Amino acid sequence: MRGAIAKAKAFFRAQPVLVISFLAAAVTVFIVPPDGKYADYCNRTVLIELFALMLAVSGFRSIGAFDSATRLILSKTGNIRSLGRVLVLICFFTSMLVTNDVALITFVPLTLMIFRGCTDEKSRIMTIVLETAAANMGSMLTPVGNPQNLYLYDEFGMSVGEFVTATLPCGLISLACLMGLSFLLPKTLCEAPETSEGSISKSRAAVYGTVFGLCLACVLRLVPDWICLIAAVAAALICDVSLLKKVDYALLATFVCFFVFVGNIARIDAVSDFFRDILAGREILVAIGLSQVISNVPAAVMLSGFTDNGKALLLGVDLGGLGTMIASLASLISFQFYRKAEGARPARYMLTFTAVSLAMLAVLIPAVLIL
Repeated sequence: MRGAIAKAKAFFRAQPVLVISFLAAAVTVFIVPPDGKYADYCNRTVLIELFALMLAVSGFRSIGAFDSATRLILSKTGNIRSLGRVLVLICFFTSMLVTNDVALITFVPLTLMIFRGCTDEKSRIMTIVLETAAANMGSMLTPVGNPQNLYLYDEFGMSVGEFVTATLPCGLISLACLMGLSFLLPKTLCEAPETSEGSISKSRAAVYGTVFGLCLACVLRLVPDWICLIAAVAAALICDVSLLKKVDYALLATFVCFFVFVGNIARIDAVSDFFRDILAGREILVAIGLSQVISNVPAAVMLSGFTDNGKALLLGVDLGGLGTMIASLASLISFQFYRKAEGARPARYMLTFTAVSLAMLAVLIPAVLIL
């Protein structure tokens, strides 16, 4: 019995959002018993696109494609400030294509390795905090940049032009903020360490590139989702079957749970009317606020059923990635990497993270509301 309780606690600590979303969905099942309408709750295309995208990116990481590109770019840096700016820009722009989670999983460990020979802990913390903000903000500029974008883009039937028009101004302002904050980094010399380069399999790179291209084509609605799914599974079976284990199935399950939860509460008139009333004309602020408590991905799924203003909701949940540590699960990834590093000072990290996030929100919220 104790062993089962310990395992349950460990699972909750590892996947709190999944557990909460499952419990929320389970409660609504008793209120709205399963029927034929349940089949319409889940957005199959979003689930397939997320699966294929995660598999393709895991494939690129497995052959060292990101590491090689990063070594080439970092070879041009010479001090902490320029190094920090390069890392921030890398996270900002790569997150547009490989998602904010993957950008941080790739580059935060590299940052910790680079700073291993430096004694300036403030600079190490500030660099990682700025990378985290960069990945969260850069990812808002494309439909595939993060899960909530992909979901809202498909749920509201946006065109690429509509999506970019809605997010580009905020993205550019956030980039300006990040570059301004980078002046807090000193010009102390700190060169990137030498690492051994391995050869990248061109054939595997071509396969993963094809899958990634099909993901983008599916997002652009040029090919059906089932082609994307078949291509992703085939790529794993042909090149590296272990890639199927690296897909974040917990994230996919979380989406399914929230689909059920939102679908059910939308059928409860009193609850549906309440959410529609508080959202009307306040989508951005409500989305930012809710994201601080349950993170921006579930906030996007939950609120999408109660508003027709997809663009405002999109901006709200993307900006909602700033603020508390749990506002974006990507932020927790960075913190976990840093917390386990030698000489880590978690309290200082959280203080710096919160200060930077709130400072950026103080600039971005008024700017978005005015625009």
